[in-house]
Amino acid sequence: MKFVLEVDLSAGAVADAPLEELGRILRYWAGNVKHYPLEPGSGETISDSTYAPVGTWTITAATTPTD
Repeated sequence: MKFVLEVDLSAGAVADAPLEELGRILRYWAGNVKHYPLEPGSGETISDSTYAPVGTWTITAATTPTD
């Protein structure tokens, strides 16, 4: 499995204060992810400090890299 966190650095409050917003997002989800099943298909929308959507996190099945 993979945990994928994707944040648009040009969106919402993240664009104005990327270090602060990314830090806040990482702290929030580090504590909150325990409330979700650790299985493919789990995920949520990520919001900035103004509650605007700026990304997602998902748990996916692992894939094998191709050459």
